[in-house]
Amino acid sequence: MTVKDIFETMDYGPAPESTSEAMAWIAKHDGKFGLFINGEFTPHHDGFESRNPATGEILALVTQASGDDVDAAVTAATKAQKKWARTSGHERAKVLYAIARLLQKHSRLFAVLETMDNGKPIRESRDIVIPLVQRHFYYHAGMAQLMESELPDAEPLGVCGQIIPWNFPLLMLAWKIAPAISTGNTCVLKPAEYTSLTALLFAEICVQAGLPKGVVNIVTGNGAVGEMIVTHEDIDKIAFTGSTAVGRRIREATAGSGKALTLELGGKSPYIVFEDADIDSAVEGLVDAIWFNQGQVCCAGSRLLVQEGIAEEFYAKLKARMDGLRMGDPLDKCIDIGALVDPVQHATVTDMVAKGGHEGEVYHAKCKLPNQGCYYPPTLITGLHSAAFLMQEEIFGPVLVSTTFRTPAEAVLLANNTRYGLAASVWSENVNLALDIAPKLVAGIVWVNATNLFDAAAGFGGVRESGFGREGGWEGLSAYTRPKTASKPLHPVAPVSAPKDAQIAELDRTAKMYIGGKQARPDSGYSTAIWSPKGKLLGHVGQGSRKDVRNAVEAAHAAKGWAKTTGHLRAQILYYIAENLSARGDEFAHRLNEMSGKTGGRKEVDASLSRLFTYAAWADKYDGQAHGVPIRGIALAMKEPVGVIGALCPDEAPLLGLISVMTPAIAMGNTCVLAASQAAPLAATDFYQVLDTSDVPAGVVNILTGDHADLAGPLAGHLDVDAVWSFSSTDLSAQIEHASAGNLKRTWVNNARARDWFGKAGEGREFLQQATEVKNIWVPYGE
Repeated sequence: MTVKDIFETMDYGPAPESTSEAMAWIAKHDGKFGLFINGEFTPHHDGFESRNPATGEILALVTQASGDDVDAAVTAATKAQKKWARTSGHERAKVLYAIARLLQKHSRLFAVLETMDNGKPIRESRDIVIPLVQRHFYYHAGMAQLMESELPDAEPLGVCGQIIPWNFPLLMLAWKIAPAISTGNTCVLKPAEYTSLTALLFAEICVQAGLPKGVVNIVTGNGAVGEMIVTHEDIDKIAFTGSTAVGRRIREATAGSGKALTLELGGKSPYIVFEDADIDSAVEGLVDAIWFNQGQVCCAGSRLLVQEGIAEEFYAKLKARMDGLRMGDPLDKCIDIGALVDPVQHATVTDMVAKGGHEGEVYHAKCKLPNQGCYYPPTLITGLHSAAFLMQEEIFGPVLVSTTFRTPAEAVLLANNTRYGLAASVWSENVNLALDIAPKLVAGIVWVNATNLFDAAAGFGGVRESGFGREGGWEGLSAYTRPKTASKPLHPVAPVSAPKDAQIAELDRTAKMYIGGKQARPDSGYSTAIWSPKGKLLGHVGQGSRKDVRNAVEAAHAAKGWAKTTGHLRAQILYYIAENLSARGDEFAHRLNEMSGKTGGRKEVDASLSRLFTYAAWADKYDGQAHGVPIRGIALAMKEPVGVIGALCPDEAPLLGLISVMTPAIAMGNTCVLAASQAAPLAATDFYQVLDTSDVPAGVVNILTGDHADLAGPLAGHLDVDAVWSFSSTDLSAQIEHASAGNLKRTWVNNARARDWFGKAGEGREFLQQATEVKNIWVPYGE
């Protein structure tokens, strides 16, 4: 027998990992775990079983937290928060550094316990997950050290409620807790019911690292515990990772509460292979994309799109690779695919394939399945059309679905034909093609000739129904901070009522709306009189309705080419708007004085001109970053426009407020639908004449008039609106946030708090951040 024969016929021998240390740790707690509250473990009560999904073995009993338990955890976090926030960044950094070092010292114990509790192969826990956990605490130790110098105008949010899933129990914990405590927040974290053990081991690490009592609290239990956290009135921020359906309910439950919210939800990520790709590398990458962690990954490359010319060859090589995958005991270091997390998840995957597999050709890998445990074979389903059930729904298991494409343009259309927008992979040896495709994909992360690359320096998160907000990097840090700006309660600004002794002008003036670059009559057919405080009829404006909102959104979408213009061009147009407004400054000042009955019109015009200059300056300077991630390559953080932004403009500053909202939006390449001040709308209807003479393309800015309460619902509920901002003096925050759950659009609402539109709070980076999404494009390089 030759050496070649040996290598072609020999099989791998088992290489089991010992569980003795992990079982000893469980035994130290008598196999029963309480909650971690205020730096101590509570006695165990009302337990539920935590099982090893590979064997069905009961590992431990974990406490089902009650409402009183959650209250106690929140009380401890609240008590600890102010002192922790006053702790210097350096002192916080030392604690995070200590946590990172202890995670390194006990890395094997964490890896084994994670595998036993979750079912993922030990080599994934050992070589990928635990090092990433350590990296997040090291990275955020640095963030704590730098916060005072680099983010001097930021402050922590307060108490953070954090709910994590079962697919990456410890990594999701690190993503949530590390940035939160580095910036001075405290946490109440609920791990997934199936996988609580590594979170409880982490609690012990926190004690050893000297983390003050109450800064981190861990409460275990089912979804009811998560609901208690979400609805708790003393929690300031909710961070959730999990399914889109639950994320939508959380958005509805927190609407109007004033809680900050970030959601990292489901995905149906495209894996695009062009005919010039290195096929063998793409096949190997696909193994990591869909069969890593048994496909239980929110950003799994679960939709394979292959160019027609190589489809037959690619499928043949992929099936051969699938047949060679090894399934079995996840604690065996030679195993490629472990067990699904629970029988419930196994049944879900089985049922979904049975329901939708008939629309294509189902291929199950020929690898041997163990006789016990929650195992499902690696599966490929080809020949599906883009609207097929399994092409649209997240399976969250080791099932890959596929179709083909002919041209790059078709690949982009197929890739974006989903309600999700978390991640994507592009495989091509033509870097020009890859970098042309990447920005066109609706996704928060794009990997070029790679997949499933993560790092604490590069923000992770999605768009559309994959959620909003980022975890990791500078943008992830902003999710746990807010500007240090004092605010006062906002009082409603009502239109002036019709006087008893009206002064009627000789010539009536009726201002239309501005939609698609044209003046438009209200679809409702109703108008409202605008009176001055002195009893003079200044004109009439239309009462906007749902149909007007639909028309304006349609016009805004038709102007999407605005996003492709250069920042330099957008800056020129903003300067031109300022030039034309300045030429009519006295007229606008007079109009503002008439509507308000005061003499501050000139000041508001001058502030508006300054604001136009500010965002003209920012249009070509609000840059992205090239993150220094630990690979041979870079992660490019590209700042992209959000899309169509609907905004309810301030009532108290009718011209300045509209310009302060409009200008950062269009400077960043968005199009917008603006609801003018309902109390003093004529400044807005005069202003569209300035837009008409300033080279603003039709549809980039659309202006509606009418009652904000009538316009808020249609804007927030419209599925083609990507974000809604509300600065109305009518508190519509709850209505907007609740309606936004339909497509999980981003919202920015005032919660009935006033903003100084003439001061620092009226402009700056906060507006630019709200007007952009960060897309991280990972580009490895080298041979």
